[in-house]
Amino acid sequence: MRTSLFKTLTFGSAVALATLAGCKKDNAPAGGQPSGPDSWERSLITLTAAFPDAENTAGNGGTMAYSISLDQAKDPNFELNVFSSGYGLRSQRTARVQGSVNGNFLYNIQYTGNDGGIFNKYRVNGGKDFADTGEEVNTEPILGTAPRWVVAAEGVGIGVYASADITASAAGANADFIDVKSTAKIAILDLDNPQITRQTEFVIPFTAEQTKAGYQIGRIDVPVINAAKTKVFIGCNLTRTDVTKKSTVNTSGNQTWSSGVRELGTATLVVDYPSLANPKLIYADPAISKTNNHSYRTMTQYLGTDGHVYQATATSGSQILRISGSTNEYDNSYNFDLKTALGASNNLSIRAWRYIRDGIAVVLYTEATVDGGFIALVDLTARTATKLQTENQTDIGFSGRSGNTSQGISAITGTLSQYQNIGVAGDYAYVPMTPNGVDGNLYLINWKTKQITKGAKLKNQSGSFYLGAY
Repeated sequence: MRTSLFKTLTFGSAVALATLAGCKKDNAPAGGQPSGPDSWERSLITLTAAFPDAENTAGNGGTMAYSISLDQAKDPNFELNVFSSGYGLRSQRTARVQGSVNGNFLYNIQYTGNDGGIFNKYRVNGGKDFADTGEEVNTEPILGTAPRWVVAAEGVGIGVYASADITASAAGANADFIDVKSTAKIAILDLDNPQITRQTEFVIPFTAEQTKAGYQIGRIDVPVINAAKTKVFIGCNLTRTDVTKKSTVNTSGNQTWSSGVRELGTATLVVDYPSLANPKLIYADPAISKTNNHSYRTMTQYLGTDGHVYQATATSGSQILRISGSTNEYDNSYNFDLKTALGASNNLSIRAWRYIRDGIAVVLYTEATVDGGFIALVDLTARTATKLQTENQTDIGFSGRSGNTSQGISAITGTLSQYQNIGVAGDYAYVPMTPNGVDGNLYLINWKTKQITKGAKLKNQSGSFYLGAY
């Protein structure tokens, strides 16, 4: 059910929009469980998978979900076909699914289509039984129909959107660049009692010198809240226009510009929490990293148990950077490089990762010039990594290689191009791995012993792949 509230909306810092709560509120979904916070123990692992759209674009048609018991998850004789047995989550394209800490709720904001921007919450009851709580929230007036959002802290969702607008001397080709303005929109979503509690819009605070030099941010993503719950850190796609060149016009008739040489390091947008006030940009030392951190569909930032925020330069870089828990600035004394830790000769790209605790994390990555996807268990404190062995890893996540696939998402058509979440329960991380259209398995990684075991068999179909565990 679509909640149509406004055609236009005037944005202002720290304006509460509780009226954006959607069609209905039902605090007693099927099964009689309350819809508030996830306060009971985990008993299930939910797996999600994407299937092709009507034009047969792999993984672009929507998302199926199915939850299995912990015993089923670890049993290599248990077989799951989520495409024939699962539950279809609401979304015209691949859903951006998030989960609660114990896996008893799934959250989704529908992606594109007539209902793009609608938030839905599901109670996980086992198998294909996902009870829609009916607590819809319309985020579209703020975040548009294809929102970027994540669970930024337990019970708190944050959605973000950014755009950049270049001022030129004229329309069309052969115009001179004058300046550029980047704008950000942010909304806080209460996941326990679904409603938007605060939203804002502002011009991203570059200096005048930086914007006239062509620096801009056209996409932001993966917000995370710090340990003190005073700041939100947001990953940025920082780019630079070559201001010395004239504009051109692309095949769609749009004015375009060449890219300039970037001198600024990896950038993060920071705002106060929960007010969303006082935006600022922080930068890593460019000698350490200039790779962007806004990801694609996977979470790239996590709050460590040591109070620092760890941030991967995914999905094209091999580094994990650190934002200090005491200064809320980049700690340029810290740089974990997966390539160095594994002693790899080729360039590596982190595609997805999950911080577990005490500096231990699981990383999914690709290697330049090599088909496939790989898993590593890393120790961010010792700055070491161990490569873990899986079956079919030479083609995990791919239907084939076209040139150097690990350097661009567009060439990747399988699991690791849209991988969304690595599940964690107790001593284990749960990682579904299936090549595009090929059967695979759920892998269980004991992060304490560094042992990996093959769990449930995952049946696949053409143009499809498993992309998350919750």
